[in-house]
Amino acid sequence: AASFKLDKLQAVGYYEIMLIKKAKEITGGLTYTSKMPGPSYNTPASRCLTGAKLRAVPGSVCSSCYALKGNYKRFPKVEEALERRFQSLNRGSWIEAMATLISKHKFFRWHDAGDIQSAKHLQNIFEVCKLTPGTKHWMPTREAQFLKDLDPDTIPTNLIIRMSSHMIDQPPVKFWPWTSTVTSGHDASCPAPKQGNKCKNCRACWDRDVRTV
Repeated sequence: AASFKLDKLQAVGYYEIMLIKKAKEITGGLTYTSKMPGPSYNTPASRCLTGAKLRAVPGSVCSSCYALKGNYKRFPKVEEALERRFQSLNRGSWIEAMATLISKHKFFRWHDAGDIQSAKHLQNIFEVCKLTPGTKHWMPTREAQFLKDLDPDTIPTNLIIRMSSHMIDQPPVKFWPWTSTVTSGHDASCPAPKQGNKCKNCRACWDRDVRTV
């Protein structure tokens, strides 16, 4: 009996490993950074709809986009992985595969590089959030066109979408309840620059009670 139980547990573990392996093949896998308390998902910054225009605007946050330099551009395999994730977005099994990878994590960030590509893409993200109720999701975006007609009350309660201001030192937008900005001054609410560029115990970005970060 003991041997049977062990074999059964091994079978379950093997199934989970294969399920995760398949989910990684479908989605391109998650990314992990030393800053955040959980994994994230990214696509090429060059594919950003609004960001692609802002890169040519002096003083915009995107004009010095970190996702277009450093390790993102230095290593061909990183660029290949970003593009592989982008190409996976329209796969029929993408929603279930993403939920499989995310479900065991308490915190998740959408798009440490890249952004929303379409209304359908956003709805698919909503479905992933519904399938992972034990995970708190945070997604910054500059794609206002996908939010302007969206009722915030229809967003899954475990997801916070922060509309990011386009320009450095620009005030928060007014049409959306949760926002983020970039400042050149010393009044930033994000503690990461003062603690080794890590979130540590801060979870403000995932907190709906925090209106602006």
